[in-house]
Amino acid sequence: MSRRQGTSTLSPLIWLAVVILILYFARAVLIPLALALTLNFLLAPMVTWLQRLRMSRVLAVAVVMLVSAAVVGEMGWVVSGQLLQVASNLPKYRQNIRNKIEALHLAPESALGRAAVSVKEIDAEFVESPTTRPAQTGPQAPATLKAGAPQVDSTVPTIPVQIITPPATGLRYLGQLLSPLLKPLGTGGMVIIFTVFILIKQEDLRDRFLRLAGVAQLHAMTLALDDAAQRISRYLLMQFVVNACYGLCFGIGVLLIGIPNALLWGVIAGLFRIVPYVGALAATAFPLVLALALFHGWGPPVLVVLLFAVLDLVASNVVEPWLYGAHTGISSLALLVTTVFWTMLWGWAGLVLAVPLTVCAIVLGRYVPRMSFLHVLLGDETALSVEAQFYQRLLALDQEDARGIAMNFLKSHSLESLYDQVLIPALALAEQDRHKGGLDETRESFLFLSTSEIVSELAVYRHEDNVPKPRRLIRRWMSNKAPVAPVASHSEPAPSAMRIFCLAANDQADEITSSMLAQLLECAGHGVISLPVESKFEDIVEHLPPEPQDVICISALPPFAFAQAASICQRVRLHLPEIKVLAGIWGYSGDPNKALDRFGSARPDAVVSTLAQALQHISEWHGQSADGADFDRPAQEPKLSGFGS
Repeated sequence: MSRRQGTSTLSPLIWLAVVILILYFARAVLIPLALALTLNFLLAPMVTWLQRLRMSRVLAVAVVMLVSAAVVGEMGWVVSGQLLQVASNLPKYRQNIRNKIEALHLAPESALGRAAVSVKEIDAEFVESPTTRPAQTGPQAPATLKAGAPQVDSTVPTIPVQIITPPATGLRYLGQLLSPLLKPLGTGGMVIIFTVFILIKQEDLRDRFLRLAGVAQLHAMTLALDDAAQRISRYLLMQFVVNACYGLCFGIGVLLIGIPNALLWGVIAGLFRIVPYVGALAATAFPLVLALALFHGWGPPVLVVLLFAVLDLVASNVVEPWLYGAHTGISSLALLVTTVFWTMLWGWAGLVLAVPLTVCAIVLGRYVPRMSFLHVLLGDETALSVEAQFYQRLLALDQEDARGIAMNFLKSHSLESLYDQVLIPALALAEQDRHKGGLDETRESFLFLSTSEIVSELAVYRHEDNVPKPRRLIRRWMSNKAPVAPVASHSEPAPSAMRIFCLAANDQADEITSSMLAQLLECAGHGVISLPVESKFEDIVEHLPPEPQDVICISALPPFAFAQAASICQRVRLHLPEIKVLAGIWGYSGDPNKALDRFGSARPDAVVSTLAQALQHISEWHGQSADGADFDRPAQEPKLSGFGS
């Protein structure tokens, strides 16, 4: 059995290793195919739009491809022209660069000084022609002859030897010229062919993929395809818009600084920004070097750096989060790691395709159970739920972090939701570990004490404290301007004298949940008597005898909640059969009928699983009491709330 479990655990890793090997050795075919699929996600919406204009799919694909080729060709022609212009002007800036280096006043013995001298020597080597160097003769010639070698007369001038290659034929010259371009041209041609066929046969390819996955997986694969297509299409479209605006703003900024060929630098900035993190920085290096070479002062280079910093901060921290929303679902660290991984695997193509390929891996992990670790490792969703984070920080004996998690949750949720969705589930996890013997005494006492302190601190919490200050001032101003309510007349019903007794079923965790309920009831304006877990019900009856209009609330946490709650409920029915009883089995999501059956004959008037449901029932009973309802009537059918939700 253990061998089978180990094999099942390793099987996803084995499959992952096999996939990586296939991706590496078949990259000559897979790279053009991946680029074509990415282009398909970008061009498919335009093809669909043309089809809605009653154009056939083949014609729509042809129009989209021709327009795209024309735009890319025109842009490439303009950029290549400006690039050649920059290359022809570079020799003019040599003296300015030399002056910049000399202006730094570097010490000759320092590392930077030695580097500057090396740059000057290399520049002199390039400037000086080999044919103009005088031959070293006479006694200053280097002594490179070994002992015993025949001596050469130094008075005889040396004749330089030059190897002359035969003139190349036309075909050979053409092959030498085109050989560096054959591989990129072949990859580009395969990408275009794949893109055209994928756009034309998109529906057929989708159906074949679904049939390959199997009819049993039809629903999951359909969701996966739709999810991947939506994420990648949205990412590509938004990235195209953001990069185009970034390049436009960068080009305008460079033009205002006074650097020539601003169109070239704007296009390069927009294109290079496809590469995560380092693309925009690399694009800024070109105009920065040109500014250093072109201008005598240091002002323009500093302005180029400031332009990059402002644009990148605004685009990365304001524009992209606003436009993308949930964007691609990739965490920041995972995006960096996968970018390095795909670059090492596929080179420049992996650098460009890192985000779309990682999105496909995340979608695969979301919908294929055996690949779920991909979604956990690469996705941007929180790895732990809020209640698990809260419980984990208390297990780590870090009360401040636990309090911070609770306060951050309160910024967007109510206090009632904090108790129901964070603190009570965390206490339920602690109870499970405690009953299993996995919680030591130190952590157990720290956990319960810290949670109790946080609940006590929240006794004075008001949701208005988290409202922004301007909005809070407006609310206060409106409340001051509101008309004063008239004094109640004698004909109105008097407030109910109903008291609520909050009892803990068994242990300290139940007592903390009971204090949460008491706190929320007090905030709602009810009269509450919260009793510690050591209190016996017989002593309560003797010293604080409940009245028929009062309510007893029993708080109990699984896994052993029903036995203790049923015991207290039985004693209540024995001494006070006419009083209303509410049993809170917090976090229970089982069958409601079985929940009532577990109480036996002493059933409560209501069984709830959340504090919100408890508040709702008590408010209804409070309204009945205020209306003069008869609480001496026989108990009604027990109410069930929220089970299985």
